[in-house]
Amino acid sequence: MTWVAPEPPPFGGSLVADERTLLEGFLDWQRAVLAGKCTGLTGPELAEAAVPPSTLSLLGLVRHVTDVEREWFQARFHGRSVQYTYKRPDAKDAAFDEVDPAHAERDYRRLIDEWQASRASVAQHALDDFFEDEQRGPMSLRAMYLHLIQEYARHNGHADLLRQRIDGETG
Repeated sequence: MTWVAPEPPPFGGSLVADERTLLEGFLDWQRAVLAGKCTGLTGPELAEAAVPPSTLSLLGLVRHVTDVEREWFQARFHGRSVQYTYKRPDAKDAAFDEVDPAHAERDYRRLIDEWQASRASVAQHALDDFFEDEQRGPMSLRAMYLHLIQEYARHNGHADLLRQRIDGETG
């Protein structure tokens, strides 16, 4: 049986909530949009590159944001030494260049698991808690949420075009 990307995990929330709930909700919404762009596609479809020589693919985006989540929530916010799943010093674009349709289900599951780990890692932290970002200086959890929302939104634009190219699906 061929694996097909499932419906995105449920998300939701009020648009008249406190700031924390809104930020978490908008990030979860952007996460669900990316997962939704994958819904119903097989591994080979997810791995299909946009336009050669570009290696941009939906599966590559899934792999990329898995490491983005780990980098921001674990490495940057918590200052932990982390092992990235796809990012390597010797292969800057490994998340895109080394996609394997046979591992699409595993890669998708890793992203869902990373979302859960990200949520749990900051659940007890206040939005004003901060860390020292090497490039930006002090950065609050609030600002990190905003950064990740825009990161996903940008990649979701790519995902929309990729999905439309694969099967004409838009929206």
